[in-house]
Amino acid sequence: MPSRRPGRLALALAFACLTAVAGCSSDNNNSGSSDSSSAPASSAPASSAPASSSPPSSASPSSASPSSNAKAKISIKNFKFMPDKLTVAPGTKITVTNNDTTTHTLTAITDKAWNTGDIAPGKSATFTAPTKPGAYKYMCTIHPFMKGTLTVR
Repeated sequence: MPSRRPGRLALALAFACLTAVAGCSSDNNNSGSSDSSSAPASSAPASSAPASSSPPSSASPSSASPSSNAKAKISIKNFKFMPDKLTVAPGTKITVTNNDTTTHTLTAITDKAWNTGDIAPGKSATFTAPTKPGAYKYMCTIHPFMKGTLTVR
């Protein structure tokens, strides 16, 4: 029976490798809808993903480009804004979904342009991007180490 052990060992190693690779993949939850469900971002001023900004259709973990869509999404998870850098058109509606276990805010530091107020776990809030182009830094006022940038152009 020693000949079966190498086969089982190979199978176990293959399973471990696949599990490790699956765990390393990122789960972008960016979409242009205002509900609390999340979808991968790839077109439209969007949001969530452990990283940066993106219109709901061109989300990368840390950046995004303007889109013709008038909606974008940012997710909060593990005390991070996803994406943490987002580029949108002026006046875009941005939905912020708190997928964390504690209350957060998404508040503009630059020009005090918006404040979502408290967003409870599992809830969402929506705000409108400024009409004036520029880079707007934001943070969670409850957890000031949580920061990001909304670029309007």
